[in-house]
Amino acid sequence: MKKIIALLALLAAFPPVSTDMYLPALPLLQEVWQEPLVMVNMTLVAFFITYCLFLLIYGPISDRFGRRRPLMTGICIYILASLVCALAYDVDVMIIARIIQGAGAAAASALSLVICKDLFDARRRERIIAYVTVIVTLSPMMAPIIGGWVVTFFSWRWIFVIQAGFGTVALIGVYQMQESLRTFSKVSPWKIMGSYIRLMGNRRFLSLTLFMSILGLPFFAFIAGSSDIYISRFGLSEQTFGYFFAFNAVALMTGALIFSKLVCRVASARLMTAGFIGVIVAGMWMKITHHSSPWNLALPMWLMSFSFGLCRPPTNNLILEQVDQDTGSASSLIIFSYFTVGAAAMWIISLDWPDKITTIGLMALAAGGLTLFFWLFTKQIFVPATGKCEVGELL
Repeated sequence: MKKIIALLALLAAFPPVSTDMYLPALPLLQEVWQEPLVMVNMTLVAFFITYCLFLLIYGPISDRFGRRRPLMTGICIYILASLVCALAYDVDVMIIARIIQGAGAAAASALSLVICKDLFDARRRERIIAYVTVIVTLSPMMAPIIGGWVVTFFSWRWIFVIQAGFGTVALIGVYQMQESLRTFSKVSPWKIMGSYIRLMGNRRFLSLTLFMSILGLPFFAFIAGSSDIYISRFGLSEQTFGYFFAFNAVALMTGALIFSKLVCRVASARLMTAGFIGVIVAGMWMKITHHSSPWNLALPMWLMSFSFGLCRPPTNNLILEQVDQDTGSASSLIIFSYFTVGAAAMWIISLDWPDKITTIGLMALAAGGLTLFFWLFTKQIFVPATGKCEVGELL
């Protein structure tokens, strides 16, 4: 059990390892390559665009050929692309290499969730997702700190060598894993793509996926804009930036951990509602505060990250409970929607805003408000699918 949870966490950690470790180097690369921030941030956006597209491919393929083979193929692509990133000599080469890296990383993220669906029933899966989230948040805690150390004492190129090593460890774990898919689809992968058409007809699944993905807008905006705010605006070093970023990652882990402890005593629906409200409060905090210190971003982001960690495990589980078949495609579509919104948020925050902290706050207000409004008016439809490990009346 512990080994499979560790492997699921390792696979789910591919996006934060691929982005957060790289964040401290962005201002440096902007200076070295003499490129505007919006161009350097395209190395983040390009990664996520390709990553999102390939999420839709790996899911149906895994329903036909199993989970192990697509996983191993994608991780091998990721390792090779990471080494190309380490050798990049300008922003154009880096963007191309990051596109390929995103294509490989998508395999790990798309299939980690569906492997969890393969192995655990709804009641256990909700808690397993929470445990995995707790472990995964160690990645955004440690990745920028490691990236800051690497940039300070070595070279930014070693960041991608480390990522290649991370991929190698994951590859060994998948190689040793038993196949989790019990019933293989006999339909060709191209016909399996029709599963997305069926999922689009599932209104419960589609609406939940859309609104829960919107909640990630301010979170991804913070990821893309944090190095510019902390390093360029407030003048922090790459190492200090890593510590501030890790401070928010601790909040994400704490939220998921609190959920895992409360889920059998408090209804999941209540915890989800509390998380949505927390995002709104954090956005209001950013909007009304005078931004004279890095703590004016760190503290409200701590609340936002905590709230996001609190509500993410039950929302993922609730979305999965809306499908009985095409689970590989459903898992891919969930993560595709989440990171497509993330790529849009990263591009938006890269524009020339007068105050990016206020912009992130406005995103939080809009995203949290829309999600809470949707949830309060529709939760009676979805609550029966949240599992049996609940007590108490719903809000």
